[in-house]
Amino acid sequence: MKATIQTKTFSPKNGSGTREYHSFVRFPQAGVPFGEQMAAVVEAVSSLSGSSEIQFVRFFLSDAANQQAPLAEAVGGMSFPVSYVQQPPLDGTKIAAWVYAVDGGAGTMGLEWDAYMTSASEGSLAQMSDIFTDYGKALEDRGMTVADNCVRTWIFVHDVDVNYGGVVKGRRDYFNTIGLTPDTHFIASTGIEGRHAEPKRYVIMDAVSLPSVRSGQIQYLYALDHLSPTADYGVTFERGTAVHFEDRTHAYISGTASIDSKGEVLYPGDVRMQTQRMLENIDALLSETSAGLGDIVMAVVYLRDTADYLTVRSMIDEKCPGLNAEFVLAPVCRPAWLVEMECIAIV
Repeated sequence: MKATIQTKTFSPKNGSGTREYHSFVRFPQAGVPFGEQMAAVVEAVSSLSGSSEIQFVRFFLSDAANQQAPLAEAVGGMSFPVSYVQQPPLDGTKIAAWVYAVDGGAGTMGLEWDAYMTSASEGSLAQMSDIFTDYGKALEDRGMTVADNCVRTWIFVHDVDVNYGGVVKGRRDYFNTIGLTPDTHFIASTGIEGRHAEPKRYVIMDAVSLPSVRSGQIQYLYALDHLSPTADYGVTFERGTAVHFEDRTHAYISGTASIDSKGEVLYPGDVRMQTQRMLENIDALLSETSAGLGDIVMAVVYLRDTADYLTVRSMIDEKCPGLNAEFVLAPVCRPAWLVEMECIAIV
C-alpha cells in the first residue's frame, strides 16, 4: 500500500522564481504494522526529491521509543535536515511527515534549516539552555547569530505540563544574555508537547535562520487587538514573523490558541469556541502582512484530547476548505487550551 501526498505549492504570479512545496505524507490506513507504514512514508518522501530539492522533513510518530531508531536508520542516507517527534497523528496511523521542498535550491531566499537539537543535561531548564547555546555557536560558525538571523523555532517538550516552566526560564535567561528583551524582539516559536525516544531528553528544538538579512526585511506580527504581547505573562516569543523577499513574503505564525488581548484563556472547556477564536487570532496576525487564511501553505493543529479530533477537524474543514494541515495529539503549554494551531503562509 502506498502513502498519500498532500501538497500546497507557491509560485510567484509571474510564473518565474523559486517554487515552494509544503507536503504532508501519510499512510492511508490505520491498523497496519509500523514497518509497513514507515517504508511507504519514507519511499514517498524520497520521491519528492525527484523534481525538487528537499530542505527539511519532520516525522510525526505515535511511539518514538520503538519507532525512532528504525526510522532514523531508514532515512540515514538522506542529505537534508530531519526531525523526529512523538506527536501521534490523529487519523489513527503511526507515522506522518511534513516535507518542505523548493525547485532549483533555495533561490534568493537562502533559508537554512536546523533540525533535532537535543541535550543530555538534567532537567528541562538546563537542556533548553544547552540547546540554545549550541545553536548559537553553530550559527556563529556560519557567520550568523540567534538574535539577528533566527526566524523561527519549534520547541517540543516531554510532559509539557511539568517541564514547560524550565523551558520558559532557560529560553528567557539565554535571550537576556544575547540582548533579546521586550524592548528589542523575540523569535516566532511553538512550544508544545513532543517526546524524544529517550525519556530523559525533555526538550527538542528545530529552527530556521536567514543568513543575510536586509534592512526592513523582518516584520513582527502582533495583532494587539486580539492577543497580548507574550512578555505580559512571562514568556519570550513573537506571535508571528514575516520575512519579505523580492518576490514573496513568508509569514511564520507561532503556535496560536484561544487567547485574548489581556493574555487570558478564552472559552475554557469549549473546544468549538476555542477553535473559532484560534482561527480569528491567526487571521488577525496574517492580516498585518496582507495575508489571510487562504494563503496558508502548511499548518499543524495540536489537540490535547483525541475525542475532540472530529469536532475540530470538521470546523477547520468548513472555515478553511482544503487546508494543508496535519492534526496531531500534543497538549498545549497551558492545560486550559484544548487546541492550538501554527502555520506558514506565503503571499
